[in-house]
Amino acid sequence: MSIAAAVTGTATAAVHVAQRHASPARTTAPRREQSPLNPNSQALRAAGQASGSSAAAPTDGVRTHIANLDRVLGKPPTVPRPTGSHAHAASKEAQAGSRDQEPLNVRHGLLNALNLSFFVPMPGMRARTAADEHMSPRSLMHMQQLLSADSPRASPRSTIGPRWRALHGEGGWAGLLDPLDSDLRRELLRYGDFVQAAYQAFQSLPTASARHRGLMLPDRSYRPTRSLFATSALSMPTWARRPNTPEWLTQQSNWIGYVAVCESEREVQRMGRRDIAIVLRGTITCPEWAENLRATLVPLDDGETASTTHAGAEQPKVARGFRSLYKTAGEKVRSLSEDVMDEVRRLMEKYKGEELSITVVGHSLGGALALLVADEIATTIPDAPQVAVVSFGGPKVGNAAFVEKLKASGKVNVLRIVNAGDMVTKVPGVAPRLPLSREHYQHAGAELRIDSKNSPCLRPDVGPASRHDLEAYLHLIDGFTATGSPFRYDARRSVIRLLQLQRGNVKKEYVKRARELGVDPAAPADVGRSMAYGNCAVASPS
Repeated sequence: MSIAAAVTGTATAAVHVAQRHASPARTTAPRREQSPLNPNSQALRAAGQASGSSAAAPTDGVRTHIANLDRVLGKPPTVPRPTGSHAHAASKEAQAGSRDQEPLNVRHGLLNALNLSFFVPMPGMRARTAADEHMSPRSLMHMQQLLSADSPRASPRSTIGPRWRALHGEGGWAGLLDPLDSDLRRELLRYGDFVQAAYQAFQSLPTASARHRGLMLPDRSYRPTRSLFATSALSMPTWARRPNTPEWLTQQSNWIGYVAVCESEREVQRMGRRDIAIVLRGTITCPEWAENLRATLVPLDDGETASTTHAGAEQPKVARGFRSLYKTAGEKVRSLSEDVMDEVRRLMEKYKGEELSITVVGHSLGGALALLVADEIATTIPDAPQVAVVSFGGPKVGNAAFVEKLKASGKVNVLRIVNAGDMVTKVPGVAPRLPLSREHYQHAGAELRIDSKNSPCLRPDVGPASRHDLEAYLHLIDGFTATGSPFRYDARRSVIRLLQLQRGNVKKEYVKRARELGVDPAAPADVGRSMAYGNCAVASPS
């Protein structure tokens, strides 16, 4: 149907409504005519039937909706859909193209988990259908808003002072995760963007020694106070180094995060306390990857022996590689443990007498180190305030005794955000174990489970890298409402970085629409533009 027909139908409906309002004898409310922008409206269906067209397919309604939306927003119209013999030829061409699309195996889980089903066709594999790339008109309109110049800002922050302890984990986040509390969602997104800032700071200048001085946080209420470094006990052998390999990629000590404190008195009043944030990035360098593979359980403390534990009690143990990165000192830097404890004590002394909280946040490897930080704070600082750990895609860290030690401290609350299918959250400790044995890895704390399949713009067959990507995590948190519920229709996080970082895993309609709106998905993340949409312009390593 034509746009003119829709406009004429709307005008006629308006005249009828005006006549009903003018009649004093009528007491019932006037019937609202459906908008011409709605592809399912009766006016559009009637106009389509009057023009002699056959029953419109769902994709025709989407195209009509886009054309009307472009007219309202002043965007250039899309190319009209071919009709007659041209439409028949185009249909044949589309069917031929669909046969050439990448195969998707729905029954061979291992190939899908390793993202190899695209390269190893197997019997029973089906081709990716149009449904995999389908987007509803609401999703397209929402994307138009998030990519346009007048993209909506995040909603105003509400005062959380009276309930900050519950939002910070007191009570184990009971009743706040499913459905997800709106204030908690905002807090999680802020801490996630802090980790994004750590990734960006390292990748932009990996050889700097005081990187936090030039660090731009997405929340200007916080100020970085100290850089943190992690040192591996392993060194790269000479034969494994390549001539053109950057030095930072193989060096033992690297910048891994920072400590920041909320210095805005207005924000302190809104939150009900002054927050100290300890932010840790994930794995990037070769020694860090090597430490991740050292999964043997070792005692948490060097001086801890069987004689120092209670009779019959199991020793708290953690992964050897995680403990090495946390406790090892470098030639020119102290250990991560020493730096964090000194800075926490300094800030506690500086703000003595105030209501304080400590939030340790990390992604992947950073989530594992965050648990070690929280445990040491609760163990070595008797007057430490409440400590919350927010882990995005973090692995298992220790055994059951370590989990019980965190719980028994009474100060540490752990929240793990897990994307379904993220393999990192399942390791280490995937090997078979003896029954009735507690000498194995266990997760700690509460869990918030999200799923890439619920996103309206991510393909349902995304690979492991996309499921572990931090920006994908934040995108899914922003849209999560409750288990089994659809993606939040008023999610406000910009999708620009998601397009730039996960272009191959985003539905084709989104990528095409982004190009039409002037956003190049192939371009690197733009700091200025992403900040314009209320998000920090930082990129995760995936």
